[in-house]
Amino acid sequence: MYIPGTARSSVSSKNYPLSAIPRESGNEKAISDFIVRFAEERGCTALQDEWWNVIVKKPASKGYEHAPTVIFQGHLDMVCEKNKSTEHDFTKDPIKLKIVGEMIYAEDTTLGADNGMAVAFAMSLIDAKELKHPALEILLTTQEETSMAGAMNIDVTNLQGRMMINLDSDTEGTLFVSSAGGISVLHTIPIEWEELSQGGNPYTLSVKGLAGGHSGEDIIQQRGNANKLLGRVLDDLRRNKVEFELARLSGGIKVNAIPREAEAVIYLKDEGSASERIAAWNGIVQDEFEAVDPHITIELMAYGESVEPLSGKRFSADSQNKVITSLLLVPNGVFSMNKSIGNLVRSSSNVGSVKTTASEVVLESLVRSSMRSQLDLALYEMEALAEALGCGFRADHYFPGWPYRPESKLRDIFAGVYQRKYGKEMEIKAVHAGLECGILVEKMPYLDVVSYGPDMFNFHTPEEHFRIASVERTWDYIQDIFHAIKD
Repeated sequence: MYIPGTARSSVSSKNYPLSAIPRESGNEKAISDFIVRFAEERGCTALQDEWWNVIVKKPASKGYEHAPTVIFQGHLDMVCEKNKSTEHDFTKDPIKLKIVGEMIYAEDTTLGADNGMAVAFAMSLIDAKELKHPALEILLTTQEETSMAGAMNIDVTNLQGRMMINLDSDTEGTLFVSSAGGISVLHTIPIEWEELSQGGNPYTLSVKGLAGGHSGEDIIQQRGNANKLLGRVLDDLRRNKVEFELARLSGGIKVNAIPREAEAVIYLKDEGSASERIAAWNGIVQDEFEAVDPHITIELMAYGESVEPLSGKRFSADSQNKVITSLLLVPNGVFSMNKSIGNLVRSSSNVGSVKTTASEVVLESLVRSSMRSQLDLALYEMEALAEALGCGFRADHYFPGWPYRPESKLRDIFAGVYQRKYGKEMEIKAVHAGLECGILVEKMPYLDVVSYGPDMFNFHTPEEHFRIASVERTWDYIQDIFHAIKD
């Protein structure tokens, strides 16, 4: 088997080839080619398109020829996150794995279990010689973590299955049957550059130590957002008449990850008054986030010589005010809860990244909602804010939600097998995160879909890990699902 964690005595990219192949969103050709070769070497048919999506077809095993064909689905790409101090090049360096107790982690980077887990299960299905199973159509898509472009552009005429198991969930014993839609929003502030005033010295104002997390699943935790906190601190300096000149700011990496770090380069003539406010803010964030994000720190440090050289320019006063006001006002966090399903977010937004270019500062958010009217409302409000501030606005990369299906044979099979196997009821839930299931159901309205997976934790952060025993149980459970589908 190629499921991570089955060889507990040694974890390395040699033993786990997925971890040796770079697969950041938009850079999936190598992993796509690898899966095609892997399948063809084992006598399966593999189809690859220009988006590097892969469909692998494996015939039914003996005795399962008349069972319905099952689509097994996941995505090839991963979120590439690391701490700023970690040296790792995601375009070429392998993910380094380590076992900690009953869990597998990466060393100071994201692990790629999201959604390398589905890829590993797919490889095991392809490779298994004794496994009893119906005809399988293994669909592995690309760019799920950014635009879902792979699923958006897949040619579904190559798929005959009417049942689909998505393996992009993270809680053993919980079956997901619905998910939110979403859209990316760019709020752009044009920058006018001016010469620096005389006598100021450069400093780095940083917000770090945040827990971060998945912007869909973890948004309900109400953890800190480093970009928003940076905006609050800059606004506090502005309100308390601490004179500073803003030269650059950045924060976060991926729009679907709650940002853990953000920083601004500012010029100060009076470090003392700024340091007093920063000290006060460390107390504020400890009070506000003690229960959910206790390790936040805010620091003001002299700009080091080893850091990227500065341009010698700063934002104009008008540009500086627009940037800070935008950081304050662009919506972030939970907007509304689903009153029909307990503890489920209906609508939210995550200001995932802030970047400074030669001409503008760009705030990128991911807005999610299970209700299209509320998604539209959030977009209209964000567009109105941009217009009021004289900023740019653009929304793109929309992906549809996955609606709940009142009748589902596949859902009943999963629940029934779980009850018989473990002697307890399976939890059936909707999820606020976006899954490709919505796109594929929109293309194939007849599709009966569920989403499942083993225990995995802290997606989209360097603390990402999974439970080895849960992976092994899930592999065994999926085999029982195949038997039940045949019967």
